[in-house]
Amino acid sequence: KTRDAADQLANTNSSQLLALERLRDKLGARTIAVVGGNGQILLESGGDTRQLTPDRPSAAMLRQARGGAVSSQLEGLEDEAAALQGGAQIRALALLPNTALRLGLDERYLMVIQRVPGSVLSNALAVQTANNEYQQRSLERGGLRRMYLGTLTLVLILAVFGALLLAVTLGNQLARPLLMLADGMRLVAQGDLSVRPALATRDELGGLTRSFADMTGQLADARAQVSRTVVELDAARTHLQTILDNLTAGVLVFDVEGHLETVNPGATRILRLPLSAYIGRPLADVNGLAEFAASLSRRFEQTLGAEGDMDREPWQEAFELQLRPKQDPLTLLVRGAPLPYGARLVVFDDISEVVSAQRSAAWSEVARRLAHEIKNPLTPIQLSAERMQHKLEAKLEGADQAMLVRSVATIVNQVQAMKQLVNEFRDYARLPSAQLKPLDLNALIQEVLSLYAEAQEKCHLIADLAPGLPLIKGDASQLRQVIHNLVQNALDAVHERADGRVVVRSSLSRTEAGAPRSVRLYITDNGPGFAEKVLKRAFEPYVTTKTKGTGLGLAVVKKIADEHGARIALRNQHPTPDAGSPPDDGSELPVIGAQVSLSFSNLVPVTEPGAASAKT
Repeated sequence: KTRDAADQLANTNSSQLLALERLRDKLGARTIAVVGGNGQILLESGGDTRQLTPDRPSAAMLRQARGGAVSSQLEGLEDEAAALQGGAQIRALALLPNTALRLGLDERYLMVIQRVPGSVLSNALAVQTANNEYQQRSLERGGLRRMYLGTLTLVLILAVFGALLLAVTLGNQLARPLLMLADGMRLVAQGDLSVRPALATRDELGGLTRSFADMTGQLADARAQVSRTVVELDAARTHLQTILDNLTAGVLVFDVEGHLETVNPGATRILRLPLSAYIGRPLADVNGLAEFAASLSRRFEQTLGAEGDMDREPWQEAFELQLRPKQDPLTLLVRGAPLPYGARLVVFDDISEVVSAQRSAAWSEVARRLAHEIKNPLTPIQLSAERMQHKLEAKLEGADQAMLVRSVATIVNQVQAMKQLVNEFRDYARLPSAQLKPLDLNALIQEVLSLYAEAQEKCHLIADLAPGLPLIKGDASQLRQVIHNLVQNALDAVHERADGRVVVRSSLSRTEAGAPRSVRLYITDNGPGFAEKVLKRAFEPYVTTKTKGTGLGLAVVKKIADEHGARIALRNQHPTPDAGSPPDDGSELPVIGAQVSLSFSNLVPVTEPGAASAKT
């Protein structure tokens, strides 16, 4: 009613106060008034005569009415008896939607105050009491509902928990074999094959666990067999590697692609190259072995054929390998064989010394035959020439006589030279066996050096002999020839130098325990040294750099050293590189001399008879 009255009041064009009176009469209201935005009474119709103006509406009613709703409030209920006698009233407040009754920019509200009859109020209070009871019952019903729901929830939780507990118990009973299998598999995966879970039941799970236990036992037996096999393979591999490491022959193994797979120390020693650094690479990558690798590849292709027949016999062939330009080539006896899966095996030996020995034996036979065939006619030739000179010299005069004398002298001199050559041939071919007796090497050296007193006086020959050397077993005559030959060669090498010097030195080599091992003789000079191509073949007959030499001196020395069980070695001397300079193999350093060394390991024990007398 208040909203409708506000709309009617906004649409009327008559006097505002008159309009309010009409509305009050129409509504039967006690008071009707226009209220400003701040709650101030602007116009009023009716009202309590005891009050100049009616009470203002509360701020809460103004906020509610400002939002467009009708705000109402029941008043006078503090005294219920007075209210039932008509003392209660209802206050309603509505926003005027039109600006017709507005005096300014503020909004205006229509406030209607109407008395509430006692009967209506009594019914309203009864309704309110019933509503309160209903609300109380509603609250109690909500509590009961919540309690009932809580009880049901608790029962449900207990039921679910019991079901889960029962399910877990039954699941454990059913899953125990599977858990046993899972633990067993985990232990087997970790390498423990001793666990063998098994159930005594006759169901499928029991059979599964028993099968797993049998499988674990078989795996343990198989692993033990594999371990034994691995140990045997390691032992065999170690044994084979030990054999390869101690083989004097060189061993190379190539894979199917021709890459180097295995190298033993013998191959490195023979070829004097770091082959181990080329594992996994072709042999042709090694400096100086490209031609050798190509020759090996061709030889394998010829042997295996186009289809790589594995039944072919291993091949053997001699190769000459030139590692450095200034050195003699190595003579290698190479044997090759195919291996399974396309691999190839190459075994080679350095037979350079064997070839040299064969060449020396051949020269010995040639020397023996030449000495026999040439020596016989030399004496008749010399005698015939001398007889011719004796018969014809008196019959010739002048130039003819001089020519005869000169020609006969030439024949005799050449015959003498040929006799000397034949004698050297004979000595080389028929060197007598050494008569080994206790010998003081220092005394023998001093005896030979006494023949070179002039060289010693000029400081061209120096002796540096270690005192207290043990006696060696040797042939004095043959060793005298050896020392004389080596000293003479050294003096010949330095005769053109004013500062030429030859040092003859002896020393004693001992074992780690301090026992005598060998007596060594060194003859060192500061001459031009040996040519690189001569070093490897210096002990072969007719290998010499002298213009007048026969080339048999060092060959005889080598034969005598072999008779005495001594080792002989030749080398050039080079200056020691400065600190910090890169390492060098000596081939690029200048030669400052040569050295020949003899090592006598056949020593006379101190307790042997004759040792003391030989020293004295």
